[in-house]
Parts: sequence; C-alpha cells; structure tokens
Amino acid sequence: MSAQASAGWKIEVVEMVIPPKANIIVGQTHFIKSVEDIAEAVVNSVPGVKFGLAFNEASGDRLIRFDGNDEELVRAAIENARRIGAGHVFVLLIRDAWPINVLNQLKAVPEVARIFCATANPLQVVVIETNQGRGVLGVVDGFTVVGIEGEEDKRKRVEFLRRIGYKRA
Repeated sequence: MSAQASAGWKIEVVEMVIPPKANIIVGQTHFIKSVEDIAEAVVNSVPGVKFGLAFNEASGDRLIRFDGNDEELVRAAIENARRIGAGHVFVLLIRDAWPINVLNQLKAVPEVARIFCATANPLQVVVIETNQGRGVLGVVDGFTVVGIEGEEDKRKRVEFLRRIGYKRA
C-alpha cells in the first residue's frame, strides 16, 4: 500500500515476513561491519539461538549483506530487507530466544543507531521514498488496543511471566 503525497516523495506500508516461532528485530545501523558485530552479539547472548540477519548498505556497492545459522531465517531476513529497501537498515530474525535476550547486546553494538521494534506480532514497516532513496519512518507492531487490563488480566500476565521464567514466584 502506498500514498503519493507530492511529486517528490511517497509513503509505503511494507509487510514483514515472520516465520513460525520466530521474532523479528528491525533497526538502523551505519557501517558494513555491523553484519559481523550483530551476528556475534546474537550468538554470544543465547547459546543455541537460531538467527537470520540482513543489512542494507547505503553507499558503495549497496548490497544486502547477510549472515545467520538458519537458512529459513536468513532467507526471510533478506526478503524483509529487500522489501524495506532503505539503506543502513538491518532485519534480524531469531528463534529459540526472546528479543529480551539480545536487545541490550544489540544496543551495545557500536554501529547500531536505533532499534525500531522487536516483536513476534504481525509487523508493518512504514517507509518513505524520495528522489534520493528510502528510509524508515516507523513501524506498526501488532494491532490496536481494545480495552484496559482488569484484575483477571493482571493475574494472567503475572502467571505468564512466571511460567516462562521471567519473574520469580
């Protein structure tokens, strides 16, 4: 879906492909070295994590650079990066780990300038295209809220966090 706002630019909503049981992290980084450094941060964060990583170069060869240890996730990361098409954007797909396990390490990578989102929800990336190129304006992560948490909802939230090991009993 796209909207033409003027002769000089357009906005497009780009659907991301998220394979089953995977989470996606979309961010912005500034250097070709990012591919190796992000990959190292991921594998050093969670033993046995499966991942696919793609990075769009913004100058030079302007290629989609990639890494990973799971072919399905690598292919999906490359496809998502291609769909976004904006330079200096990276797409990381992980499995057998939660984003919370890798986000601090990703933020500590010197080349990483921003994390747009980390989710397993359906994801849309809002992209602007100008005569120079493409850039990410933001993301639509999941769906619109429909209400306010009640006491039963609180109880379920607390139980869930304890069941998956992120809070003690």
